[in-house]
Amino acid sequence: MLSQEEVLFYLRNAKKGDKKAKEILFINNEALLKSIIRRFKNKGIEYEDLYQIASIGLLKAINNFDESFNVKFSTYTVPMVIGEIKRHIRDTGAIKVSRMLKILANKINRFIDEYQLKNNISPSIEIIAKEFDIPEDEVVIAMDSSKIPVSIYDSVDEDEEGLELINKLHTNDTEDNLVEKIELASIIDSLPEREKKLIIMRYFRDNTQGEIAKSLGVSQVQVSRLENKIIDKIRLKI
Repeated sequence: MLSQEEVLFYLRNAKKGDKKAKEILFINNEALLKSIIRRFKNKGIEYEDLYQIASIGLLKAINNFDESFNVKFSTYTVPMVIGEIKRHIRDTGAIKVSRMLKILANKINRFIDEYQLKNNISPSIEIIAKEFDIPEDEVVIAMDSSKIPVSIYDSVDEDEEGLELINKLHTNDTEDNLVEKIELASIIDSLPEREKKLIIMRYFRDNTQGEIAKSLGVSQVQVSRLENKIIDKIRLKI
């Protein structure tokens, strides 16, 4: 593993076109690339393709890194590589939601809008479930299906056991955890206070949507929709 001074030395040379310096930087960051790639397994993309895409992100990081950023190169590299992979996933449609689930989600959204116009309040999950004669958990899953899970590496379903925001941060600094910490810190820090509070309560304190609704003074449906909007916003920033 190169020291920070050595990394800067090779970065300066790589920017000047030194192929050997680029090769050394790639080798030094290979574990970091593999750590990021593992987060995107089972997305319908071959490992070799993911590695090439990640390598493009690393190359962009090398070319665009500026020492005046006052951050470690690895810290700068993580969002660059993740962003490159996510753009590929969005552009190729690698993550797909079933057609039936999309249809159900559209029907539920129309029902919510009509209910709000008629009653001046949002329907609860229970009311929606009764309207469509389906379990409550299916309602929430359908409502969430309109968002593509963002690298906070998925499984953002409403089943409390499956709740996962890239495993909610670990304490030891392995390569995987470095990826998690860098991305989470930058994303969460950029959110408005209300949205930040929702994400922290939902994914770090394991609060239910009902508990969050009470804390924010809104309905459970509004919490679900706001959560979807936040995820969409995060996706656009990466």
